[in-house]
Amino acid sequence: MSKTVKLKKGFDIKLVGKAEKQLENFGPAKTFAIKPTDFIGMQRPKVTVNEGDIVKAGTPVLFDKAMDQVQYVAPVSGEIVEVKRGEKRKLLEIKILADKQISYEEFPKYTESSLQSISREDAVKQMTQGGVWPQLIQRPYGIVANPEDSPKAIFISGFDTHPLAPDLGFALQGEEKNFQAGINVLSKLTSGKIHLNLNGQAEIPAVFSNVQGVEINKFSGPHPAGNVGVQIHHLDPINKGEVAWTISPFGVAQIGKLFLEGKYDASRVIAVTGSEVKKAVYTKTIVGACVDTMIDGNLKQDHVRVVSGNVLTGEKINRDGYLGYYSSHITVLPEGDYYEFLGWMKPTTDKLSYHRALGLLSFLNPNKEYVLDTNARGEERAFVQTGVFESVTPMDILPVYLLKAIMAEDFDEMEELGIYEIIEEDLALCEFVDVSKHPVQEIVRKGIDLIQYS
Repeated sequence: MSKTVKLKKGFDIKLVGKAEKQLENFGPAKTFAIKPTDFIGMQRPKVTVNEGDIVKAGTPVLFDKAMDQVQYVAPVSGEIVEVKRGEKRKLLEIKILADKQISYEEFPKYTESSLQSISREDAVKQMTQGGVWPQLIQRPYGIVANPEDSPKAIFISGFDTHPLAPDLGFALQGEEKNFQAGINVLSKLTSGKIHLNLNGQAEIPAVFSNVQGVEINKFSGPHPAGNVGVQIHHLDPINKGEVAWTISPFGVAQIGKLFLEGKYDASRVIAVTGSEVKKAVYTKTIVGACVDTMIDGNLKQDHVRVVSGNVLTGEKINRDGYLGYYSSHITVLPEGDYYEFLGWMKPTTDKLSYHRALGLLSFLNPNKEYVLDTNARGEERAFVQTGVFESVTPMDILPVYLLKAIMAEDFDEMEELGIYEIIEEDLALCEFVDVSKHPVQEIVRKGIDLIQYS
């Protein structure tokens, strides 16, 4: 039965630089990269190509020895120009020099009607070999789903409340057919429901308006209302021993393309955002693309930080870095590598703060958009219990006690306090509002790893 959930806890970080709803062509990227670091939980990556090899879009280039049936494939056709490794030969990225005209590996094609009768085994086989399986993320742990599992349900968040996040309705224009095909395939993977969760404060986007085979729920409230983990908590919480899967709307549409068109199509409309870009717009690109074409000539100044993803959970990359596998936008902010005299004591209305602290008067204008840099304005201090974490976490957990249990490596307490229900993004807002400047997301991942591998 569909639900409507209204959340009060949370906080919207309003920043200058939201993308205008227009498509801009920045030109094709020359190089692309697959980064194992995008896939949390990948234990033993094995490269299946060598420098100089020629690949097509959809050619396997990598797999995890711990789950070798899942293939990670090339997003474009071209030449493998570098297999980059770091300390202790850790695999960092596989770089591809792209062809001007992309050629694709061929996979079986299905009609809309034949998808209704496809078996689970055939669906899993095509998804794992065709490169789209990593779109499925398992809860708990936030890792790539295991094809041998059967989830109790699949959850899709149809809106994003992160700072400067793209409008998914605009980014997925024209993908109605692919999205429905993706839903039809996903229905073969679970005996439970497929939950499609939409923004209760906005019109239903065209791509979701007529979709069949899902249970539509509506959520409203400040960030993190759009986080799929928060939505799972209010719909069907995960207990110890249970498994649920999540997937983004982009991933659903990509699965549909694989089955309808018989090819791995990694193209995606993303948003180029941030206060430091001249053109904050949408652009069509391919996952793993070098972002230099979107950045060069599009900056207001040179001293910036480029983030693949959003400012809370995204990854810092170079100006010639690569778009992450799960990223739906890039963000460009001023670099904050400076010391500020008086800091929060200096009266101003130009700094955004959740706290009504002396000098920080942003609460006087709650609708104002801010230009924020990356300066943390402080350093790690004693873990002060203020109750502020609970006020931005719309879940029935106690984040402070959970974080302390993780730091103490108390497994029983971690389980009782809700470690199975969260991943980093669910408590990322706690890191933003933390007066003690603790790396909350790092602590959460440490706890997840302790539980998962113990």
